[in-house]
Amino acid sequence: MKNKSIDRLEEKMKDMDTESLRFHILNNAKNFKSSWVELGRALYSVYKDKMYKEWGYSTFDIYTVKEIGIRKQTALKLLRSYMFLEKEEPQYLRKGYLEETDAAKVPGYESVDVLRQAKNKKVLDKEDYEHIKKEIFEDGQDVQKVRKDLTALIRERKELDPEAALEKRKTATVRRLVSVLKSLKKEAELLKLLPVALLKETAQLISRIEEEVG
Repeated sequence: MKNKSIDRLEEKMKDMDTESLRFHILNNAKNFKSSWVELGRALYSVYKDKMYKEWGYSTFDIYTVKEIGIRKQTALKLLRSYMFLEKEEPQYLRKGYLEETDAAKVPGYESVDVLRQAKNKKVLDKEDYEHIKKEIFEDGQDVQKVRKDLTALIRERKELDPEAALEKRKTATVRRLVSVLKSLKKEAELLKLLPVALLKETAQLISRIEEEVG
């Protein structure tokens, strides 16, 4: 039995030109699990050229939700994953790769998004990145395992990086300072130990310190 979302997509496809991009996108959305790369490629064209406006949608987000049935977060992750491959790993987008690889072993968009995150982590080096990439494209690890390994790798590298460790200690110390200041300010207010003007200055100081640590 087909689910309702697929039924809705097929209903929309009935009167469309089967050669049109719009039909092509809906068809890929219907077969989302096995064709996310093609869907991402098509959505990138729609996003870049604002084609959704020609189809009566004011924004890309509304188009993906109303027409394709894909949530905003999912659509954005799809775009990011496809754009990442196009820029950093184009060999995985070539037609031959997709045709020669078992569909079950083609990495999902979430796994590619994890690889994108790994690429952007300054604490990781090229060897670390290649390790994550191998897990995804060669070993066929599922996204939960890849995400877990990336988290562990980042934690390990930060522990080995004295600058990162020092920065972490600084942030923790400042946050403790903010906590103590807030507690003392509250006590001073309750006991009326300080003038109102001074308490306001203390609140401003606390706010400025919080901005420093984000």
